[in-house]
Amino acid sequence: MSYQKRVSMLIVLDSLIVLTAIYIGYFTLHPYFNIYTLKTIVISSVALLVSHHVFAFKFRLYQKAWEYASVGEIIGILRAVTLSIITTGIIQLLVNGNVYVRVLGITWMLHVLLIGGSRFSWRMLRDYYIQPQQEKKRTLIIGAGSAGSMLVRQLIKSRDTDLIPVGFVDDDPRKSKLQIYGVTVYGKTEDIPKIATNLNVENIIIAIPSLSKKDVQKIYQECSKTNAKTQIMPMIEDIVSGKVSVNQFRDVRVEDLLGREPVELDMESISKNLTDKTILVTGAGGSIGSEICRQVSKFKPKKLLLLGHGENSIYLIDMELKNKYGSQFEIIPIIADVQDRDRIFEVMSLHAPDVVYHAAAHKHVPLMEYNPKEAVKNNVIGTKYVAEAANVFGVKTFVLISSDKAVNPTNVMGSTKRIAEMVIQQLDKTSLTNYVAVRFGNVLGSRGSVIPLFKKQIQNGGPVTVTHPDMTRYFMTIPEASRLVMQAGALARGGEIFVLDMGEPVKIVDLAKNLIHLSGYTTDEIGIKFAGIRPGEKMYEELLGENEVHKKEVFPKIFIGKTVAFDYERVANLIANHQSFDGGYLSDYVLGLANKKEQLLVKSVN
Repeated sequence: MSYQKRVSMLIVLDSLIVLTAIYIGYFTLHPYFNIYTLKTIVISSVALLVSHHVFAFKFRLYQKAWEYASVGEIIGILRAVTLSIITTGIIQLLVNGNVYVRVLGITWMLHVLLIGGSRFSWRMLRDYYIQPQQEKKRTLIIGAGSAGSMLVRQLIKSRDTDLIPVGFVDDDPRKSKLQIYGVTVYGKTEDIPKIATNLNVENIIIAIPSLSKKDVQKIYQECSKTNAKTQIMPMIEDIVSGKVSVNQFRDVRVEDLLGREPVELDMESISKNLTDKTILVTGAGGSIGSEICRQVSKFKPKKLLLLGHGENSIYLIDMELKNKYGSQFEIIPIIADVQDRDRIFEVMSLHAPDVVYHAAAHKHVPLMEYNPKEAVKNNVIGTKYVAEAANVFGVKTFVLISSDKAVNPTNVMGSTKRIAEMVIQQLDKTSLTNYVAVRFGNVLGSRGSVIPLFKKQIQNGGPVTVTHPDMTRYFMTIPEASRLVMQAGALARGGEIFVLDMGEPVKIVDLAKNLIHLSGYTTDEIGIKFAGIRPGEKMYEELLGENEVHKKEVFPKIFIGKTVAFDYERVANLIANHQSFDGGYLSDYVLGLANKKEQLLVKSVN
C-alpha cells in the first residue's frame, strides 16, 4: 500500500471514529433530540474533527508503522486525543458559554479506545494472521532488567529472528513470577537447568551487558548443564551507537570464562612511550608479535619496524597494517633472523629504534625437548644479539617476551627463557637501556596453543586429548598479553620481570569441556581422552618463584618480581663457547636447568 493511500485511509477511519465517539457521548447523556442539541453536536463535531486531525499530524499518528506499535505509540494517541478534547471544550465555552464535561469525558474514553483499538488491531493482524508462523527456537533470557526487557520486546515483534522468548531468569527476588511483555520470570540462575528442562529451552541468551567475567563464568557453568546453546547480548553502548542490533548475539567464547576482568591500561604513559617514536618488534609475524604491532599502531608511532624470519607472516601483517594505517606513519617490513648478529646490528644502526619488543622465540614445549640446540640458538643467542644491539645503538626500552615456564624450569623452552632473562638483567646493570621481561601464561588462540588443537579435534569428531585430569594452567588472551607488553615498556625502570595477575589457574580438562559445549556438543558426543604428561611439562605452572615474589602491585593487576642473584659468569662463559654451535655446552647447561641430564636427549646435543 502506498503512503498516500495509507494516510487517506487513516484520515477517513479517524473521521468516522471521531464522529461516532461524540455522537455516542451526547446521546448517552441526552437521549432526547432537539434543535439546541443538534447545534451543539454539529459545533462540537466540527471542532473535534478538525482539532483531532491537526494534532494527529503534529504527533505523526499517520506516519507510524502501526504493525510495530508499542507504548510510545499509545502515548502519542493519548496526547493527540486529550489535546483535541481540550480544544473542543474551549470552543464549546466560547460558542455556548458552557462546557459539556461529562459528554466530553465519555467522548475522550471512546475516542482513545477506538483509535487505539484500530491501530493495535493492525499489529494483531500482522502477528497472528498475515505473518507466516515459522518454527522458532524456545529461548530463555538471563536477566530481566532493561537489557533483557528490550531484547524480549525485539524478539517478539521481529519477523527476522528464529527465536521466541519463553521465560526469564533473574536473581532479584522481587521479580520472581512477574511477567514482562507476557514472558514470566521463573527463577534464579541456580535454577537454570531445571527451568530449561521444564520449558524445553533450545537457546539461552545472557542479557546482562554489565556482567563481570567472573559472573559470566558462574552463569555459564549452570547453562552448560543444559543442552541449550548459550549466547551473549551485545553491549548496550554498541546497540545505542548503532554498531550492532539488539538481536545480534555472539556465542560465549572461551576467554569469557577466564573469570578475570581485562587489565586497564595507563594510556598516557604508553602514549609517551610510543607516539612519534620508532618501534621495533621482533617476531612480528607471530601470534603475540603481530598483536603487539596492532596495539602499538593505535598510538601512532613515527615508524614501526616489522622484523621476522618468516616471509609470508611478515607480508600478511605488513599488508594488514598498511591498509589500515599506511597513510598515518611509516611501516617497514624487515626479513631477518635474530641469530644473524651482523644483520640485527645493521637494522638497529639504520633505524635507531626507541623501543624494542622482542617476541621472536621458539616456544613449543614438546618440540623444543627434541631440538634443544635450536631452542638455545633462537631463544638465548638470538636474544643476546638483539639486546646487545639495543645497548650499542641507544634503545631507550627493551622488553623481552618471556614465559611462566621460566620459573623453576622443567623443560628446554623454559630454561632458555630463564637464561634469556639473565642475559637482559645482566645487560641492564651496565647499560643506559632499560631492559625488562614480561612473563605470560598460556595465550589463548596463539599458534601451538591448546585451543586450536582442541577445536580441530572437535571438528574431526573427537576425542579431545588432555594430558592429565589434574593439570592446570594460567590463561590470557592475545590482546591482554600484548597490552601487558606495552604497559611493561611504559613502567620499565630496568631489570624488572613483570607478571599479570591472571586470576585462578584453569584445569585443562574443564577448558576442554567448555570448548566442547561452546561448539554445540556434549561430552558424550565428543569424548575426552587422557594421553599422559608430555616431555618437559609441569602439572602446575608458576608465574614467580618463591624468592621472586613482590606482593605489591606496581599497576592494577600487574606485579613485579624481585631481582634474584644468579651466577651469570658461568652462563656468559657457556654462551661464549657456544658461538660456533658445535660444542653443545650451553645446551648441556639448559638441560641441567631443566633437570634433564638423566635423559637420552643429552646424547643428541653432544
